[in-house]
Amino acid sequence: MHVILCLDDKNGMLFNHRRQSQDRILRRYILSLCGARALWLNGYSAGQFAENERARLRVDDHFLALAGEGDYCFVEDQQIEPFLDKIKNIILFCWNRVYPADRYFDRSLLNHGWTLRETDEFAGSSHAKITKEVYQKCKKS
Repeated sequence: MHVILCLDDKNGMLFNHRRQSQDRILRRYILSLCGARALWLNGYSAGQFAENERARLRVDDHFLALAGEGDYCFVEDQQIEPFLDKIKNIILFCWNRVYPADRYFDRSLLNHGWTLRETDEFAGSSHAKITKEVYQKCKKS
């Protein structure tokens, strides 16, 4: 599966159980990444998508356990470590800002068996620059 996360410059994800930020253009970009596949996420994350986009979503609190090979999962408030064996790619969208945070993504896990395969930058609706980083799991030899 492909896991998508949004981070600030200090790898922050949430503050006081709320997302740090959101961006309309980024949501469209994420849906375009999925192609014809649905985007898996929980009810909290689904709330930021427009009504006309909701048909593309698969909403379940246990979505990381339910998603299969090749599926895309948007993670805002869950830990991905228990599911690392299922994850093929980790796609990070970086806000290029520092926000208050009390929950962080542990980037050190990317030092063990992951390779940065792609970077890109684009302008969002509320962020002048959003950086995309795609990490791929290294194949075991």
